[in-house]
Amino acid sequence: MESNSAWIIIHRMRIPFLVIIITFSISILGMTLIPGVDDKGNVYYMNFFDAFYFVSYMATTIGFGEAPYTFTYPQRLWVSFCIYLTVVGWFYGIGNIIALIQDKKLARELAIARFRSKVNKLTEPFIIVLGYNNVTKEIIQRLSRDGIRTVVVDKDEAKIEEIELENFIPEVPAISADTTKPETLKLAGIHHKLCQAVVILFEDDVKNAKIALMCKLLNKKINIIVKSTTKDNTEHLRNIGIRHIEDPFKIISDRLYFEITAPYIWLLEMWIFGHILRIRKREFLPRGKYIICGAGRMGRALAQALERAKIEYVFIDIKSSEYKKRKQSAIYGDAEDIDILVKAGIKDASCIIAATKDDMINLTILSTAKKLNPAIYTIARENSLEDISVFKSARIDKIYILERILAKYTYNFIAKPMANRFIRMIHHKDNTWAMNVVGKLSATIGKNPDVFEITITEETAYALCKLLEKGERITLEVLRRSRADYRKKNRILFLMYHYEDEEGRQTILMPEDTLEVRCGCSLLVACDEEARSDFEYIINNYYELCYAMTGKEQSVGVFALLERKKAS
Repeated sequence: MESNSAWIIIHRMRIPFLVIIITFSISILGMTLIPGVDDKGNVYYMNFFDAFYFVSYMATTIGFGEAPYTFTYPQRLWVSFCIYLTVVGWFYGIGNIIALIQDKKLARELAIARFRSKVNKLTEPFIIVLGYNNVTKEIIQRLSRDGIRTVVVDKDEAKIEEIELENFIPEVPAISADTTKPETLKLAGIHHKLCQAVVILFEDDVKNAKIALMCKLLNKKINIIVKSTTKDNTEHLRNIGIRHIEDPFKIISDRLYFEITAPYIWLLEMWIFGHILRIRKREFLPRGKYIICGAGRMGRALAQALERAKIEYVFIDIKSSEYKKRKQSAIYGDAEDIDILVKAGIKDASCIIAATKDDMINLTILSTAKKLNPAIYTIARENSLEDISVFKSARIDKIYILERILAKYTYNFIAKPMANRFIRMIHHKDNTWAMNVVGKLSATIGKNPDVFEITITEETAYALCKLLEKGERITLEVLRRSRADYRKKNRILFLMYHYEDEEGRQTILMPEDTLEVRCGCSLLVACDEEARSDFEYIINNYYELCYAMTGKEQSVGVFALLERKKAS
């Protein structure tokens, strides 16, 4: 997708330029041929420079006077003719310039040129986001807070204008273009050496698969995060080598299953996403009969979770479009609907899930159910973040916000790969293991520990890496020590250790304190603010690290100290 702005300008302005050149040429030629009189009464002829000078200011301003001498009547008659001739030429040229400025093709080409320039000038790793909506907006906001650059492409010009009004910091280059074309992906920088990933989260699974395949063919090394909500499409994506596939319905299904059967695994996952490390009373799901309203993709996914958990359930198939067409209304809760709920067993059910595509129908289903069974546990599907304030005021026990779930998972994959790996691995553990981890976290740090991840490199842990390169053996236990008293432990726990090289990879959940640290390893760390400060000081400062290792304050060179230690 090359920019053709220069060609458009030349093509559109060639005739106006010719008109101006011809009118100027005729005027100048006439001025040089008509005889004049100088200040001494002698006949003279203007040279081309004087004629060009006079015609230039005459044609553009009209009123600088006669030069170099007072004109004769034949000259004045010619000037009068030239005034109209050149003014007509200028008006024609100016009219074309104004039309050119308003030309959509030129504006488009200039926008492409500006966008290409911004992408080419990026000096930091960046992510290509295809499509701008509530989900990708939240992803971009989170990535921007972490200093991760993004580039956005969307077919809708209004959405690109919305991005410009958002005033993201750092700036988010954006262009309106067809995301299904390879030229668009190339323009967005898919071949750029700093491009890290492409995010594809459109509603259309077929469109997502098509774009993902193009991205894979254009750049085999790039990470591709793609949304897929059907089994066949997901299988197709896996076959072409797509590693990270987001299915919000699968995520919700897993969450429901773990919340029923292994609540502490559910809690650890939710804590990674910002939940407090405690299960509130209303978050314990009841046993008993469940009613699922809506047999679409989400309804079927939740049914699979209930089957895995061996929970009895019944479907009420409410498809929003058919329901509205049949009743010619979006209102739910009349006598016919009440009869359906009663037949489904609403009065003795433990939980009802409203899982249709229509948020208003979901709200009225649960409102009607509450009237029939005030003690029933209510779960709602909330499709759009725009309706979140309505759902919050509806006193629903649990809300699954599809857009937010998708945004958080995608953000974690890009910005927090260790946390993403941790979630996948704990799904293979049992509830007892997870309960012990939660107990350890609560006892060591408290109910609201922070979590962060770090890769041990010279840039992030200078002192630690230098000592490891010298052959020092440093364990995780050393990194937990306090700067104030090395005999005491900070409020810090290591949740995961990951290391990979040419020989293979090693990933350990809840590693022992005796595990030795290696340059290039990654750590997922839970701690409080004070412990994080100590940890960062210790791994980056020679003297702090040596105090944590030996318990002695040093005033001599660190390397000299280590040599003495080895000698002794």
